[in-house]
Amino acid sequence: MVTIPEYYKGKNVLITGVTGFMGKVLLEKLLRSCPGIKAAYVLVRHKAGHAPQARIADMINCKLFDRVRDEQPDFAEKIVAVNSDLTLPELDLSTEDQETLADCINVVFHCAATIRFNEPLKDAMQLNVLATQKMVALAHRMKHLEVFLHVSTAYANCDRTLIEEVVYPPPVDYKKLIDSLEWMDEKLVSAMTPGLIGKRPNTYTYTKAMAEYLVQQECGNLNVAIIRPSIVGASWKEPFPGWIDNFNGPSGIFIAAGKGILRTMRASNNAVADLVPVDVVINTTLAAAWYSGSQRHTRSVVLVPTIHPVEPFLLEYHVISTFKRNPLEQAFRRPNVNLTTNHLINQYWIAVSHKAPAFLYDLCLRMTGREPRMMKTITRLHKAMMVLEYFTSHSWVWNTDNVTMLMNQMGTDDKRMFNFDVRQLNWAEYMENYCMGTKKYVLNEAESGLPAARKHLNKLRNIRYTFNTVLVVFIWRVFIARSQMGRNIWYFVVSLCFKFLSYFRASSTMKY
Repeated sequence: MVTIPEYYKGKNVLITGVTGFMGKVLLEKLLRSCPGIKAAYVLVRHKAGHAPQARIADMINCKLFDRVRDEQPDFAEKIVAVNSDLTLPELDLSTEDQETLADCINVVFHCAATIRFNEPLKDAMQLNVLATQKMVALAHRMKHLEVFLHVSTAYANCDRTLIEEVVYPPPVDYKKLIDSLEWMDEKLVSAMTPGLIGKRPNTYTYTKAMAEYLVQQECGNLNVAIIRPSIVGASWKEPFPGWIDNFNGPSGIFIAAGKGILRTMRASNNAVADLVPVDVVINTTLAAAWYSGSQRHTRSVVLVPTIHPVEPFLLEYHVISTFKRNPLEQAFRRPNVNLTTNHLINQYWIAVSHKAPAFLYDLCLRMTGREPRMMKTITRLHKAMMVLEYFTSHSWVWNTDNVTMLMNQMGTDDKRMFNFDVRQLNWAEYMENYCMGTKKYVLNEAESGLPAARKHLNKLRNIRYTFNTVLVVFIWRVFIARSQMGRNIWYFVVSLCFKFLSYFRASSTMKY
């Protein structure tokens, strides 16, 4: 079997969702690691007055493409931007563009989707199901297509505890649902949504499962591969450690924790955070398309969940320790997060550690004539936490036979260049790089600002100590100093502490 770079040599690929987080990493990796590729056609729509070509030019000027820019200065010549809107009939492709794609495309990577978990069902169906149906129809017209790869999600079947590498039929016929949604108004659809999605937590997982089934039913004689990544995080190694460019998923939570805004979060004892680096997902994607395209199996469906479970409590430790050593600028409080399994305790700490400080801070802003903003930030944070809580309070078992098979099919050089063996991942190192990536690439904070950030954190520590001291004195004056019983209890506790310290000092100096 040919190597992965050899397979892509001379081929034309088509990528949807290229301006998204995973799409741009896929494009960069493909151009850098498979220099023999002929062209990468990318479907991009007009947005805010910017033409597709202008959007791609802006995108490839970011730091993500620095490495491929150094190694291949003319890489941009291989990128062909095609004007398209996946929500419109025939993908809004011109007749000329349709003919061009039908004549030359060899591999399709369908990455486009809405990742908003609570998107209205109509919109989620339009972007995740109908757009996929249109892409499959376009793929059937491609004369030289070798593989159609569809990016799904590991949580498409989160209503099950054991998830096999199969496509599960949805409870509702997707064709009938599509027809029904055409005439239903928004109120009726909203009323029906909870009953339709059933045990699934949101419309995102529901429509992604339906898209998988659609691909299987309508692929015909197409060669198909389906990838199911879990929670996608910052890069592990490529193009450089810790690259991330958005607040989505865990990134926003990590930043909120580093800023001292997030102080409590709920997670169950047996839950795991199924976090996977973005470059692992992309390497798996390229390898799966290589394997499926090389084998030329009719209607072959290769499902590769890229999962690496880690306990939320371990994540919390790494995040907090990293941001204490390398603090974010202008932190609200010192980083410290308490993960709890109890809903009532979590609600108590939300009131005490989130809402009360935010209210007092906004009150101070109003008194100084400034616009209050902390309560709005806390509200947005809680909405994000509610979305993620389902995934941090549940656990699943995934069958991963195909990912093992795929790894065994790869040669030594391919395993090194397209590594997706997450067993090699050092979590402490990865999480530190992840947190520093949010600081550097999302918040655009330079390392030269670390000394000032550390001074600010020390200032927050001194303010906290001063506040605690004042609070103790207040309690003493109000509740203890005026009560004989209170004084007796206080003196008893102090004497016990003094005896303990005396015993500890004597035992530590004792010679044996």
